[in-house]
Amino acid sequence: MAGFKSYLMLEKGMSKHTITAYTSDVEKLRTYAESVEHNINPLHMKLSNLEAFIHWLQQFQINPQSQARILSGIRAFYKYLLMEDLLDDDPTELLEGPRLRRKIPDVLSVSELVDVFATIDLSTDHGQRNRAILETLYACGLRVSELTGLRISGYFPDRGFVKVTGKNDKERIIPIGEEAIKFIDIYLQHIRSKVNIVKDYEDFLFLNRRGKPLSRVMVFMIIKEAVASAGITKNVSPHTFRHSFATHLVEGGADLRAVQDMLGHESITTTEIYTHLDRSYLRETIMNFHPRAKPRQNTPLRSNSY
Repeated sequence: MAGFKSYLMLEKGMSKHTITAYTSDVEKLRTYAESVEHNINPLHMKLSNLEAFIHWLQQFQINPQSQARILSGIRAFYKYLLMEDLLDDDPTELLEGPRLRRKIPDVLSVSELVDVFATIDLSTDHGQRNRAILETLYACGLRVSELTGLRISGYFPDRGFVKVTGKNDKERIIPIGEEAIKFIDIYLQHIRSKVNIVKDYEDFLFLNRRGKPLSRVMVFMIIKEAVASAGITKNVSPHTFRHSFATHLVEGGADLRAVQDMLGHESITTTEIYTHLDRSYLRETIMNFHPRAKPRQNTPLRSNSY
């Protein structure tokens, strides 16, 4: 198991949390092998054994999403065994996981976002900070952890971009718009400059009143309060701003690969969830660009010749 952990960390660059989850998945497979398959060695498992393992998981009422995540760990384990020449064939290659329904989160329209921004009281210090936070979330499509970890050293308003650290400590560059820059600069010059910053947190961009970085919960509460004040009943979280960012870009005609880069997705298939465009937009696109969908011109009928 130590070798598998090293493989996940060094070869795959996975986080400690993911490594813990994957090793736990392998332990589940080991438990199944001991209790059901008469102590069969995982090295000797075939496709049929692994399919039976999936059915075994179902008796514990593990939901399909969790089953799929467990299978990700098992697949990684067998890829490791192949790399170490402990196996000749990968038994997970034809293994099918549970069918998952892709749940599309709520998205805020542009007008709803304007209403949310308008609820922030800019006459207060924390209001100015909160407006800068919401503008940044929407302008850059950040994960909440990326927002709370945003550094002043990674903020380049003159060049129009920010540098963030995403999943697996991967850095990426994201453009940032003028509106967000305006509110960030106001916050830096007039609000943050008055905060008594705790040692070692000097480079964090957004701080609480005690001079420490914001927590994820605090960002969540800021959003909930603003959304409620705007009279919006949708289930809105920090990720809703990220989802709205991507959806509006795609609806505006942005290249999906560019959106993938800005979101920090490793796979384009993850980004494809943001292509759920409204029907009117799809119809307009078809009518404008599909050669067989354009309105017919009034052309005279040709008479048949015999």
